[in-house]
This record gives sequence, C-alpha cells and structure tokens, in this order.
Amino acid sequence: MPSAGRITAFRQWAALPLRLIVGYGFMAHGYAKFMNGPERFAASLHALGVPASHSMAWVTIVFELLGGLAVLVGAWIPLVSLPLSAILLVAAITVHLPYGFSSIKLREVTAAGPQFGPPGYETNLLYIAALATLVLGGSGPFAFDQFRTHISRHTPHSEEAS
Repeated sequence: MPSAGRITAFRQWAALPLRLIVGYGFMAHGYAKFMNGPERFAASLHALGVPASHSMAWVTIVFELLGGLAVLVGAWIPLVSLPLSAILLVAAITVHLPYGFSSIKLREVTAAGPQFGPPGYETNLLYIAALATLVLGGSGPFAFDQFRTHISRHTPHSEEAS
C-alpha cells in the first residue's frame, strides 16, 4: 500500500490528464466545426433559433479552439471556463436534452457494426464538471499560469527597479 506522502506527491498530477483531454476535446470540436464549414454550423444554430447565428457560430468556433488551447496548456482556466461552460450548457439544453442523459444509445447491431442514437447531455455535464474541477483544484503541473506566476515573482517590477 502506498504511503500517504507518496499519494500526496502524486495528487498534483491529477489535473494534468484532465486538462489535456478537455483542452484537446474542445479544440477537436472547434476544428470539426471549422472544417465542416462555419456556414453549416451557423445553419444549425439558426434552425435552433439562436439569434445572430452566423456571428454565434464564429464565436463558438473561436472559443472552442482558443479556449481549448488555453485549457490544454493551463492558461487562464478560470477565465475561459465561463464561456466554454456557457457553450456546453446551450448545447445541452438546445440539442442534447431531448435525448436524455446517456451519451451512448445502442440502437442495434447490424452487419455494418453497432448503430447508435443521438447523444444525450451526459458528456456536456462531464466537461462542465472537469472545468469546475480545474478551476477549483488548479490546473496541475506544466501549466502556463504557473510558469507566468513564477516569472512575475522573479522579475523586478518597474516601481521596485527605480
């Protein structure tokens, strides 16, 4: 059985895989929307009744790409978590809510393989929980924010230098 000291030493690493997976996930979704054509995503938003759907499509894509990158590298996580969580909540309510909680719905298995139904809001909630965990528990090692804080502590401020 590992000692309490060893467990504590490893605890700091818990946020790293969470940060990498969540950041990459947001970037992958933003990239897919961009590659499929922002106009197609805007048309989906328009069909859902989202106002200014073309602008909102671009805002969503940019936030998913840049916000995902920020989460991936551990930069400004409390700041980027708010718009990313808003995107997830809107998607959960407008797209996934009618399909229930579960993100995996096996409809049938055919000769072509398993056939799945539309996903529910489970994954949206998991992403929100992950963002909340990173905000409350910290972004872990190799985070840009730690590097930035370390540099600012060791750099003389202009008032102190004069």
